[in-house]
Amino acid sequence: MSSRTPGGTFLIRETLAEDVFTSCDFDEEQKMLADSTTAFVDREIWPNKARFECKDYAFTEEIMRKAGDLGLLKVGVPEAYGGLGMGFVSSMLVCDRISGGTGSIATAFGAHTGISISPILIYGSEKIKKKYLPKLTSGEWFGAYCLTEPDAGSDANSGKTKAVRSEDGKHYAITGQKIWISNAGFARVFIVFARIEDDKNITGFVVEYDPDNPNGITLGEEANKLGIRASSTRQVFFNETKVPADHLLGERNGGFKIAVNALNIGRIRLAAACLDAQRRVIGNCIRYANKRKQFEQPISAFGAIQYKLAEMATRYYASETSCYRTGHNIEEAIAALKKAREPEAELKSVAEYAIECAILKVYASEAAQDCSDAGIQIYGGMGFSADTPMEAAWRDARIARIYEGTNEINRLLTVGMLVKRAMKGQLDLMGPALKVGKELMDIPAFETPDYSELLSEELELVGEMKKAVLMVAAKAVEKFGAKLREQQQILLNIADMVIETYTAESALLATKKAAAQKGADRVQTQVYMARLNLYNALEKLGKNGREAILSTVEGDEQQMMRMGLKRFTRYTHLPNPIALRKSIAADLIQNDGLTF
Repeated sequence: MSSRTPGGTFLIRETLAEDVFTSCDFDEEQKMLADSTTAFVDREIWPNKARFECKDYAFTEEIMRKAGDLGLLKVGVPEAYGGLGMGFVSSMLVCDRISGGTGSIATAFGAHTGISISPILIYGSEKIKKKYLPKLTSGEWFGAYCLTEPDAGSDANSGKTKAVRSEDGKHYAITGQKIWISNAGFARVFIVFARIEDDKNITGFVVEYDPDNPNGITLGEEANKLGIRASSTRQVFFNETKVPADHLLGERNGGFKIAVNALNIGRIRLAAACLDAQRRVIGNCIRYANKRKQFEQPISAFGAIQYKLAEMATRYYASETSCYRTGHNIEEAIAALKKAREPEAELKSVAEYAIECAILKVYASEAAQDCSDAGIQIYGGMGFSADTPMEAAWRDARIARIYEGTNEINRLLTVGMLVKRAMKGQLDLMGPALKVGKELMDIPAFETPDYSELLSEELELVGEMKKAVLMVAAKAVEKFGAKLREQQQILLNIADMVIETYTAESALLATKKAAAQKGADRVQTQVYMARLNLYNALEKLGKNGREAILSTVEGDEQQMMRMGLKRFTRYTHLPNPIALRKSIAADLIQNDGLTF
C-alpha cells in the first residue's frame, strides 16, 4: 500500500482501494494466529458456554491462564518485556477471534490485554515495565483498570479517589472507591486513577494487590449482571493503600490523558471484539435456518428470514472492513513514528485515529446487538431459551454499547473531535465546506457519467455523502458557534452521518480491492453487500441530515439545504434492495455459512 489517510481526514480526502488493508491482506503468520485462536475458542470455550452462564468465575480465570500459555496475551508487547513483538493489526486479530465464544472471556481478555497492559507499556517507567509486563503477558498475573466511580462515569476526571503523599516522599496513600471493575476478583495489578491533593487532573498509579497482604484493598461482592456473567466485576475499595512513589504512570496530573488514550485503544479493540461474536451468530443462524422446517420447507427459503440473514451479514462485513482498515492505518502510523524515533509512537498513532476508533466502537457494538437480536428472532421460541446460544449472545452484546464510553458519548466525541481539530487548524474542514456551499449555488450537471468501472458510482456517492456531512456540520457550527456542544441531538445526527459515511466507504473500498485481487466474479457476494450497505447508509444519512437541517435553519436557506441533501444522496441507477438481499442470502444458504 502506497499511502494512508491521516486520522480524521477521510471526510476531505479520497482514499484509493489499493491503499486500504483488508482481511485478504493477512500474512501467513497472521492467518496462523487467527486459526490457532479460533481453534482455542472452539476447543476450550464454545463447548463450555454453560459454565460461563452459571457464573463460573474460576473457569474464566482458568481459560485466561490457558490463553497465556498459548501466547495470546503477549502478541502486541515487545519481546524485551516478555511479548511477541507483533504489530497492532495482529493484536486486534487475536482480540477479534478470542471474543466470539462468550462475552465473559471477551471482557476479561480486553480488560487485561488492552486497558491494563497498554497504560503500563506506554506510560510506565522502565522499572515498572520490566517488573510487571512479563508476569502479565504470561498469564501468571492479571490486570484490572480502576477508573469508574459512583459519581464519575463518562466524566472521568471528576473522580474523588485521593492520593496523599507521605512526608518522606517515598509513597502515596490511596483512599477511595471504584466500581464496575472487570477482572477485580483475580487481578494482581490494578491501574488506579486518583487525585493528588487538589490537583486539577487525576494521576495514574500501578497498584499491586496481594490477597494475603491486602494493603488496605478490599473487594466487593461479584455484581449480578444482565450478561457477561462469568466476567469478574466487583467494586474495589482503597483505604490508605500504600503505593511506592515510583509507581506513578506518566506524570503527576497526567492521569486524565492516560485514561482518554487508554479508552481510544480500548474502543478499537472493543470493535474488533464484536466481529467474531457476529460471525458465530450468523453462522449458527444460517445452519439453523437450513435445518428448521416449517410448511414442509426449510425456513431459510422464506423471504423474511433471508432479509435478516442478508442484513446481518452486511452489517458484519461493514464492521470488519472498517476495523481492519483503521487498524492498519494505526500500525503504519506507529511504524512511521518509530522510524522517526518519536517517543510514545503507539499512543500518538492511536490518538491520531481517535475519531475513527469512536466510529468503530459505535458501529460494531450496535451491529453486534442487532445481529444477536435478529438471531433470537430467527430461532423463534428456541432463541428465547437458554438452551441455544442466541439469548446469551444478545445479553453479552448489550454491554458493548456502554463499555469504553457509552455510544452516545462516542457519537458526541466523533463530532466534537472533528470540530476541535478544525478550530485548531489541524484539519481543514472549512475549505471543503465552502466549496460545497458554492456548489449548492451552481446549476447541477445532468449528463450521466461513465460508471462502467466496478463500484464507481457507489464510490462517487460516498464522495457526495461527505459533502452532505460538511454542509450540515458547517452550518451547525456557523449557527451555534461555541454553544454547539449544547445541541446534543443535532450532534448525534451529524455523528450518524459521519459513521455511515466511513463504514460505507470502507466496505466499498475493501470490495473493490478484493475484486482486483481475486476477480469480480469471485467476490460477487461482497459486491452485493457493499451496495446494500451503501443503500442503507444513504437512507440513514438522509434522515439524519434532514433532522439536523430542520433543527438548524429556516426559510429559503432551509429549502436550499434540503435540496442539496437530496442532490448529495441521489443514485443515478437506484439498486433493487430486495434483489440484493436475496442474492446475499442465497450465497449464505447455499454454503451453509459465511464464505468471506
